[in-house]
Amino acid sequence: MEGPRVSGENEFSLPVDSEQKATKLRIYSAAAPHMRAFHLSWIPYFACFVSSFAAPPLVPVIRDNINLTATDIGNAGIAAVSGAIFARNILGITCDLFGPRLASTSLLLITAPAIYCFSVVESATTFVLVRFFVGFSLATFVSNQFWMSSMFSPKVVGTANAFAAGWGNLGGGATQLIMPLVFELLRHIGATRFTAWRLAFFVPGLFQTLIAYAVFFLGQDLPHGNFAEVKKTGQKHTDNVYKVFLNAISNYRAWILALTYGYCFGVELTIDNIIANYFYDRFGLNLSTAGSVAASFGLMNLVSRPSGGMLSDFMAKKFGMRGRLWALWTFQTLGGIFCILSGKANSLSASIALVLIFSFFVQSCCGLTFGIAPFISLRSLGVVSGMIGSGGNLGSLLTQLIFFRGDQYSTESGITLMGVMIVCFTALLPLVYFPQWGGMFFRVSSGATEEDYYMSEWSPEEKTHGFHMASLKFSENSVGERGKRVAATPRPTET
Repeated sequence: MEGPRVSGENEFSLPVDSEQKATKLRIYSAAAPHMRAFHLSWIPYFACFVSSFAAPPLVPVIRDNINLTATDIGNAGIAAVSGAIFARNILGITCDLFGPRLASTSLLLITAPAIYCFSVVESATTFVLVRFFVGFSLATFVSNQFWMSSMFSPKVVGTANAFAAGWGNLGGGATQLIMPLVFELLRHIGATRFTAWRLAFFVPGLFQTLIAYAVFFLGQDLPHGNFAEVKKTGQKHTDNVYKVFLNAISNYRAWILALTYGYCFGVELTIDNIIANYFYDRFGLNLSTAGSVAASFGLMNLVSRPSGGMLSDFMAKKFGMRGRLWALWTFQTLGGIFCILSGKANSLSASIALVLIFSFFVQSCCGLTFGIAPFISLRSLGVVSGMIGSGGNLGSLLTQLIFFRGDQYSTESGITLMGVMIVCFTALLPLVYFPQWGGMFFRVSSGATEEDYYMSEWSPEEKTHGFHMASLKFSENSVGERGKRVAATPRPTET
């Protein structure tokens, strides 16, 4: 197997493997193409989180202006995450066929006009509709993870995915601070309360529009060029949409991770929607203070999701894929337990402390999940990423629909029951099994190899045309998922 090449032997500033994927992540670098792609993946996702959750911290003002009821607010929260269920699946296919650069740029520009429409809403119906269409932008998560998996080696892909998504998720916390501050600034310069909140939405709208052009003009899909360029040189073929989609949906591992992701990332989306209003109503905080407290949840992503990705890669080095699975199960179960306790807290200080603890575990699980996801399928990487990402939005939609819509449950009771759901769905993880690497409770299937697993995605006819070569290289570079067994496990002679 070809070892990592280092700077000086090729045109890259980072050491790379046989697929030209970087084997190191240098977050303070912006060198093309690997680290530039890193920054052009997390910043758009950050912008979309700011846009999608710009409304919740201003809800106490908005509800007075357009007479929103508790049910209206719940419906708007559900709408904000439901659109992305469909959009993430479509963006996954788009990434597989056209690359993450065009996919990300297109979605950013298509959804940006909806952000400006917040300034003209006059009823609960239009408020819900605008949140629905802005929420489509959260599908940029798929291009974010696809891009990182295309640029970084299996050795560090968990870390790269986690940093890119975690820093993007910071937007959910940052907007809790940004929007009240922009609102207060506009009030200070003379705008009325009911005018200031409308004008405030031009800030996230402009930010998202500008970053879309940056992605298009500065980004690159793959280490060796954009999708269109690589296809012209014959290094990449135009895949069959039907086969890519069918290959993804027939892999049960993707479905299980989609369900479990619904109760880590889905919980995060739910909390982003309810947390500011929860502290405002339950503990009597003012708008800015409630936003600041709520921001602590989203801002935990600075360390939590990256920690999950780094833990996933560390466990893989020691215990292989089985280590990744055990780490995810442990952290997500603990997250559920602390979520249950958060709902039962009766004091402000205890509530804040428990929210921070449970947010760390839940958000770390997002990083842990996408330490596993890139290995489910190489051929259908985009669709699989879209399926799992959609599972996060679907989990949030169902949770808000059941527990946080209307007056059937108090918010604190809803949080407790959400914790129970986390624990229950996490119990599915032991079902995930890779023949070549094993599962949580089952060892490797005798004689199974990485080549067997990834070559099974291609037909004999496709192999005769050489379409499988990228999968072959990936199987060579993913032997680290055997953990400490790598040195002791024989590999078949390649032909």
